[in-house]
Amino acid sequence: MPTKPRCAWVPEDKPDYVHYHDTEWGVPVHDDRQLFEMLILEGAQAGLSWYTILKRREGYRKAFKNFDPAKVAKMTDADLKKVLTNADIIRNRLKVFSTRKNAQVFLAIQKEFGSFDAYLWRFVGGKPQVNRPRTMKDLRANSPESDDLSKDLKNRGMSFVGSSIIYAYMQAVGLVNDHMRGCYRAEG
Repeated sequence: MPTKPRCAWVPEDKPDYVHYHDTEWGVPVHDDRQLFEMLILEGAQAGLSWYTILKRREGYRKAFKNFDPAKVAKMTDADLKKVLTNADIIRNRLKVFSTRKNAQVFLAIQKEFGSFDAYLWRFVGGKPQVNRPRTMKDLRANSPESDDLSKDLKNRGMSFVGSSIIYAYMQAVGLVNDHMRGCYRAEG
């Protein structure tokens, strides 16, 4: 049975990955809870494949209170140590403990800008940047905008927000649309 043409990085034998590509990746997100979820998941991915995190997404949702930043910001050291025993997530102490601090910074940004969404979309002038890479070699790992956003988040106290992580985040939440030429999502 023929499948739709997709970006070259999508493994057709992994239905959950195909679903993620087809329904989420590159789609503009304006919901602060979803923006927080993806920020934490992209940070958790550092040094790993996205599929490793995608398979554990439900585990992360349970461990981090469905990514409610106000609840995550109040997690105690004991709460976070308990999360480290959860086999449904990547049990990296630095990444787990950074989630609380990142939630606290996220809330401060919401307070300053009215929403994280309002803060975030300023970095791309309020509309998605559209690229149409031809090959895998043409896919970027960062951009001047991801450099700026990364620097600002770090200056505010966030961790696991390097420019490459932030570029992947920007792709995930639709600030950047990098669907490859020939992908059916690039045409729509």
